[in-house]
Amino acid sequence: MSRSESSKENGQSHTSSTILTDESGRSLSCYIEHSVEVNDNTYVLLTPIDTPVEIFAWQAEDEDDEPIPISEEEVDTIFDTAKAVLEEQNLTLKRTAITLTVSGELPEFTEEEISDDELGEAAEYEELQWLASFYHEEAEYAIYSPLDPVFILARLNEDGNPELLSDEELQELEPMMSTLEGMIEERLFEELE
Repeated sequence: MSRSESSKENGQSHTSSTILTDESGRSLSCYIEHSVEVNDNTYVLLTPIDTPVEIFAWQAEDEDDEPIPISEEEVDTIFDTAKAVLEEQNLTLKRTAITLTVSGELPEFTEEEISDDELGEAAEYEELQWLASFYHEEAEYAIYSPLDPVFILARLNEDGNPELLSDEELQELEPMMSTLEGMIEERLFEELE
């Protein structure tokens, strides 16, 4: 595990960081927000160092349809175009573990850029900031960043490296996860004040 003793990002101090690698070999640099021992295992709550993003698609011929998150295969098809569009804003799109991320200074957002109705059901779960839109073939795409922190729960293996959890482990730990998220969000809001 790669750790830094003290780093600072967006005015917030973090005590350690690590690299999470998925089954495809993609990595994601994360801050360790919290760790807890459960049944002789150490679990860590991680937040990505770079900003997570989501890409949604609209079918060009029907503007009334709700946008849908794109599949892994579709990411492969449109990645270079999305990357070029974000580079115009001095943002670098990265193909990382678990989620796409961007590095660079995000633009200041306004209330109009926060999507809570145009994304329909997706917005029921989170608020999103619009970053860019583009066309590829017959479809329109939009890139959004979640305004709320993205948390990832992982287990440390014998080498001290974080590993993604199986679906069974996630279900078993789900009650604990909401408590941890609440504690971390409370701490983040205190740091912002």
